[in-house]
Amino acid sequence: MLKLAKLPDRTPVKITITVMPDLNRALADYVALYRETYGEKVDVAELIPFMLEGFLAADKGFAKARKHAQPTGRATP
Repeated sequence: MLKLAKLPDRTPVKITITVMPDLNRALADYVALYRETYGEKVDVAELIPFMLEGFLAADKGFAKARKHAQPTGRATP
């Protein structure tokens, strides 16, 4: 038996979203600041998955609800 478990599904899933103009400008500003800070050109689509991942990781209420979620993904009361 291998010590490393079978890897989880790593197939990317494409999600299309629509944002309000203010959020679009804020994201463009973030991309510009990222480029200025790290000297690396990226686009918004590259950053959003990491932003969402960081947001979800920092949300303690979500983590608690998810920990008690049933297999359907819904939290138990």
